[in-house]
Amino acid sequence: MEPKNQSAQSIIKEEVLAKGKWAQLLQTTYIDPAGKTRVWETVKRTTRKQNSKCDGVAALAVLKRTLHYDCLITVKQFRPPMGCYCLELPAGLVDDGETTEGAALRELQEETGYKGEVNGTTPVVCLDPGLTNCTMQYVSVNVNGDDSENIKPKQRLGKFLLEFVEVILIPVNELRKKIDEMLQNENIVVDSRVYIYAMGLTHAMSKPDLLPVLKP
Repeated sequence: MEPKNQSAQSIIKEEVLAKGKWAQLLQTTYIDPAGKTRVWETVKRTTRKQNSKCDGVAALAVLKRTLHYDCLITVKQFRPPMGCYCLELPAGLVDDGETTEGAALRELQEETGYKGEVNGTTPVVCLDPGLTNCTMQYVSVNVNGDDSENIKPKQRLGKFLLEFVEVILIPVNELRKKIDEMLQNENIVVDSRVYIYAMGLTHAMSKPDLLPVLKP
């Protein structure tokens, strides 16, 4: 049940407490659903383009090869805020003049070397709304592993000269199992979006009768 005066909620003001090159900490004063004035600490990126609602993009890329299981293309890299390595999707910020799809294909190639074709794009979604206004779009990408350019792909030099990431291919049909094994044997964390995707696949495979029927 929604609060009666939910429409009255609004941001009164935002004050910058600290600002760096990539992010800033703000004190946000707002009206809550009960009409009370409250204060919240908010983190925002400084890199969001004007008139854009999206900060970044991630590639949900599946590698398809003859006589092989389809594999989700993931990357493992050290994340300073976590203090350890993180298993995640190839991702990054959208450059000036880039489309969401173009940015996803570029990030995929820079971080993994793979070239693919766009299969679909999600709406803008939030990441951690209790802390930040950061948003992303996810681009579904099919990668033909039988193409010569994708047989032995090499990471492409990006704007930061080198992508310090390890490419990890995980069979889609046992994605959650393999991730759980990594968590048991390695000192890593898993991006929640990767794990939720794995949980969704597990549920879909165990409850196929609950999947929607696609009509021609």
